[in-house]
This record gives sequence, C-alpha cells and structure tokens, in this order.
Amino acid sequence: MANSLHASTVSWPLHIYGITVDFSNSKTNVESAEVRMGKLHSPIEHETGKRSLRRTFSPPMELSHRDTFSLHMRYKKWLGMKTKHKDIIFNPEDIFRAYSGSERQEYIKFHKKIRIVVDLSENTTTEAEQFVSSDKSLELRPTTSEIFRKCPRFRILVIGKTGVGKSSLINHTFGVEKTIASHDKPGEASIDHEFISPQNDRFVLHDSKGFEPGEKDNLKVVRDFIDRRRNMSTPEHQLHAVWLCFEIPRAGGRLLETGTEEFLALKTSGTLGNIPIIVVLTKYDMLIERIERTLDETSLNGSSNDAIKELVEKKAEAELQDICIGPLEKFAGPDIPHVKISTEEDYKETLTHLIQITEKCVGQHSTPEAAVMTSIAQRVHPGLKIKASIEVGKRGYWKALLSSTTFKNRTTWDCLYVLHTDIVAVWNFYDPHHYLRSQEFREMMVKMVDKLEVGPTADPTTTITIGLPMVGTIAGIVSALAAPAAPIVVPIAASAVFAVWVHNVYQMSHAVLQRFMSYIIHLTLVLQTLYLVSESQELTRRAIKLAVTAYLASPMSGEVHTWIQDYDRQLTILDRADRDTLDKIIEIMQIYSIDAAQMSKLRAQIPPVDSVSDEPWEIEKS
Repeated sequence: MANSLHASTVSWPLHIYGITVDFSNSKTNVESAEVRMGKLHSPIEHETGKRSLRRTFSPPMELSHRDTFSLHMRYKKWLGMKTKHKDIIFNPEDIFRAYSGSERQEYIKFHKKIRIVVDLSENTTTEAEQFVSSDKSLELRPTTSEIFRKCPRFRILVIGKTGVGKSSLINHTFGVEKTIASHDKPGEASIDHEFISPQNDRFVLHDSKGFEPGEKDNLKVVRDFIDRRRNMSTPEHQLHAVWLCFEIPRAGGRLLETGTEEFLALKTSGTLGNIPIIVVLTKYDMLIERIERTLDETSLNGSSNDAIKELVEKKAEAELQDICIGPLEKFAGPDIPHVKISTEEDYKETLTHLIQITEKCVGQHSTPEAAVMTSIAQRVHPGLKIKASIEVGKRGYWKALLSSTTFKNRTTWDCLYVLHTDIVAVWNFYDPHHYLRSQEFREMMVKMVDKLEVGPTADPTTTITIGLPMVGTIAGIVSALAAPAAPIVVPIAASAVFAVWVHNVYQMSHAVLQRFMSYIIHLTLVLQTLYLVSESQELTRRAIKLAVTAYLASPMSGEVHTWIQDYDRQLTILDRADRDTLDKIIEIMQIYSIDAAQMSKLRAQIPPVDSVSDEPWEIEKS
C-alpha cells in the first residue's frame, strides 16, 4: 500500500533509456519487436549472437502516468511456419511503483518465458548521454565528472565555541593536517568565508562560533546564512549539513545555553528548512577517563578487562543520557541526530559513526550528488568509499559493460580509462602528483589483472580471509626491505595481453566481461589496501607499489579471482552475461570491504612504513 501511494503521488516523468527482450529461455523465436508509446514506434534490434533484442534510446523516451506503453512482437514457435503477432501492454503505474520501491532502476516483465527489461532513470542525464555517442571525435566522460559538475564539494557548517575541538574534528574526518578554520581568533572570519584545504578540495567548510549566553547576534548570523544557502538553486552552492558541536560537560554541568535552545527551536519548528543538523558531542575520551577514575577498585576484583570496559561504557552512556541526550531531546525532539566523538586514536570509530549518520541525513534531504560527495570528501570510513563507488558504477559504466552499443567503436583501453578514473575519484586520496591517474599505474593494474587471470587459482573451499592476512603480508614486505631506500619491486612481468586492451575495439563477450569485472574489483581492493597504509598522507609511488605488491601477495586477490571465475563458468552454462553481473560486482566488493573499526585495529598492527620516500615505478622487474 505504501508503495502504491508513493507511486501515485510522483509527478515527474520517468526516462526510458533502454529496453531488452530476452527469449533465450523460451521456445518462441522473436523475429522483431517494436516499442510503442503513443504515436511513437521504435524498432528493437537483434543483439549479435544472442537470442535477445536490445534498443538504447538517445535521447531517452519520457514516460508519464497517462501514457500508453506497449511492445509489439512478431514471432514464431519452434518448428512453426506461421508468423504471429502479440501486443504486450505495460501499466505505467506498475513501472512507477517498481522504480520508487527499488534501487535497481529497472522494470522487469515476463510474458510466458520471455523476459522484458525496461531501463529507467528519473534524471534527464542518462547513460546514453553520458557515453555521448559512437562518434570517436567525442570524449567518453566519467560518471564522476557529471557529479562534480553539479556538486564539486560537500559543503558543511560547523558551529561551536572555541576549545570545543572543531579543528581536530575537521582535520581527522577529512584527512587534513593543518587547521583550516580560524575560530581560535573570534571575529576574524566571516561565516560566509569558504575554507578549502589543498590537501582535500572535495569539501568546503563554513565556520561559526557557538551561541554565547546573552548574545543573539550570532544566532541571527547563522539563521540568515542557512536561509541564504537553502534558497540557492544549485547543489554546488547549497549547504548540505550542519555539525553543532558541544564539549560533553561534567556531571551537573549544562549542555545547552539559551542561544542554542533557540537555534534548536528554530530547527524543530521548520524555520531552518530540511538542512540536516547533527549534534556532535566532543571529547568522549575525557568522559571515559573521568568515569574510570571514580570506579570503586575493590568492587572490580576478579573482573576481566573486557568486563571493566563494558561497565565504564554503561556508566558513560547513563551520564550522557542525563546531561546531554535528555536536555537535547527536550528542545529538539527525540529524532535529532546526535553522535559522541573523540579524535583520539582509540576512538576513531566514533568519527566513522558521525560521517555515516551525516551521509544518511544528506541522502534523505539533499540531492544524490550531495550524498555521494559526502562519502567522497570524508577520509575515515572506507566502507562509504566502496558504497560511493557502487553508486557511481550503477549510474553508468558498470551497467554499460553489458551492452556493446554504449562502447561502440571504442577500444577496451578507452573503456577502462573512464572506469579507472571514476573509481580513483571516489577514493579521493591526497594525490597532488596524480599518480593514481597516471599511465604507469593504469598499465600496472591491467598487467596485474592479466597476471591473476593466468596465475594459480585459490581453493574455493577455503575460508574468506580479510584483514589480518593482508596486515601480515604488508609487514612481511616491509621487514624484507633492507633499508628505507630499498626499492619495492612490483612482481608483474610485461603482459602480452596489454596490447590487446589498447588496440581491440570493445565487443561484448564472456572473456571481456570477466576482465572488466576483474579490473573494477581488483582496483577497488588495491585502493582499499592503499587506504590501509597511507593514512591520508600525500601519496608516493612507493606507497602505491607497496599496496599493489601486498594485494598481489595476499590470499584476497586469489579468492576474488576464484569468485569471478566461478561466476563466469555459470554464465557460460546459462548464457546469461547480462542478467546479474552488476549484482555480482557489488557482492564481491562488499564481501572484501574492511570496515572502519577493523581498519583502525589493522593499522595499529602494521610496522612503520616508509611511504614518504619516493622512487620510480620500476614495473617491468620480476
């Protein structure tokens, strides 16, 4: 019922940018088909070597609730001589309902054993437009370039008194070393000033002092700023989130001053609009330390360290409820997002929780581009990087791999180029020399995929190994180096297949699909390994080579290769290369994703890595 109500209230048209008629599992031989929408009749072409038809629409067809939409088919039964005709009618309400209730952005209809897939988009910028056309004079554009055009930065306002820990919060969350706010010198910076760090230019910070007792000027300044930003027409200039920061007070202390209560009342009343406001309770580590000092040691005799830790955390939660959460919910209601955080090393997972909640709130109240930019800008939650990669991939190139028409007349190297650019852009490393976009690193990845394709296969019955084996591999490589100046040699020989990638024109096949799947997944997991060793530092070729070498030597790379090979064998049997490839890419990436809590623990076990010194690529040595 909920989906039905939602679908009936949708006012925007849907855009149909493709349709596939798959009769591979049917005894019916479809000779031709035609999409009919009103007076528009569009034929669907046979896909080469397949029992299916496919049509990509450029520009896309618009579908509204009142349209008539049908598929006219001419077909024969096996061994039959007579051609028959059939009109398959689509109900637009069913299509809108399927779109609103699914993340797949497609509508599937079965007529007996004929499977019809209608590719949908709410946006006017479609896959067909992103890939431009088959004219080789036009450039294939990465999906992220369109996202960055609409929303180049995540824009955040941070409010808090001097000493609350705003600088440390920003520096750790977004992976920058120097304080870019000047709130330590009140009055010197306007709330309208845009702080952009050269170490991470994918976010822009607006800084505001807190609401001091008896001072209403800043409340008006903040309110006017939020009003101006939410009335701007483009996501680029809109405000995407507000972090309202408080230091956790001591027991009996007061969390909210009069000005803060008034600000929260404005939010509750709707005066501030739907800008997400997340309350950030800082210096949680100091609360833990205070509680530990007040414990009755005699009552702890015989208790394990884990039991004591659990007791301290329970007491901390009780005190937070009393002095922070209770007063907060009194003025802002029970649904106000709030997070306790500390930037100390043992509490890094609290920053992960903060950015996770922020990304979720932005996704609910802003544009899809702004939500993706939240994940791209942050540097504490690797899982959100993989999530953003999936979102970008679902919009464009991953799905386009299933249709040779979108990459028509392009070499496989051209296709890889945009895939690589998108994935690297999402991870947003501090890479001022653009090493990750370099020709050398691209070639290194192609040769790595080729090496894994022809190399030994992992035992598919073994347990999935994530995390610790990778740390052991990195530690082994680091300890094997005689000195900081000892070069890291990537064990990849020159690949004869590389020339094929560069010169062959893309044609859909199982072999090509497997290689592209391998490239997407292996590159993502290499970057996750690089995230593990780089810690937001400026990237060097040495650090990149360490990540590649460690990934190649780890059990993970062999296991991923086994997953892909097993999937390819299923495709060979089922002849269904275009059904769930996207889902399989997502499944494997999620299986091998290391969450932020694991990442912190793993980093603590890695010996010091000299990734500051740089060295040549030296990719040809074996």
